[in-house]
Amino acid sequence: MDTIQDLLAKRAEIDRKIADARREERASAIAKVRTLMAEHGLTAADITAKVSTVRAKDTPSKVAAKYRNQATGDTWSGRGLQPKWLRAAIEGGAKIEDFLIAS
Repeated sequence: MDTIQDLLAKRAEIDRKIADARREERASAIAKVRTLMAEHGLTAADITAKVSTVRAKDTPSKVAAKYRNQATGDTWSGRGLQPKWLRAAIEGGAKIEDFLIAS
């Protein structure tokens, strides 16, 4: 049976081996990246440049407001849940047509 001291020594040796393996893998990865950069004529600025990966169809489009609260100026496009101000006005007897924005 191993003592605590033996186990700690084994752990220290394993930690050293892990650190060495990480350094070797990192050096190998850096060499591969440098080779690829040289092959393709890339610079560090090319690698760190921000590139937009958002496609046009993923970008939400703004929809024009269809309804307006004349008292507060709040608007609603007619999409999604009705806003509280509109729901309260309708419950109070107003018609949704009263809030239509003239086009």
